[in-house]
Amino acid sequence: MVVGDHARLRRRLGCSDLRAVPEVRRSLRELLTHWGKPGSSDVAELLTSEIVTNALVHTDDDAVLTATVRGHRLRVEVRDSVAHGPRPRVPDADDGTGGRGLFLVQALADTWGVRALGVGKVVWFELDGERT
Repeated sequence: MVVGDHARLRRRLGCSDLRAVPEVRRSLRELLTHWGKPGSSDVAELLTSEIVTNALVHTDDDAVLTATVRGHRLRVEVRDSVAHGPRPRVPDADDGTGGRGLFLVQALADTWGVRALGVGKVVWFELDGERT
């Protein structure tokens, strides 16, 4: 939904439904069609894929994705029902491709964090489309 210079994407993600990851990427790409410098939306898609995948792999319930654009700022949040927060770690070269999600978020996002909720948490990041 677009209102002035505000746009929002909201999706419920089914428990363990990894088919949601490419669907979310496509929806986010549409939302960000005219947002930021070239390459900004690629970074946004990558980071969104990582936090969505974490929520789907490391929880036993549905999750909710919300992406909000306000001017040049993008904020992406994924809410799930697991109280303990994720722990970023330096990926082990022998660990295949696992363990790199939060490392990428930490390295590429302008800011990111985890907010505890009454039930569960929200993992979020922000990007400035003019700086990315």
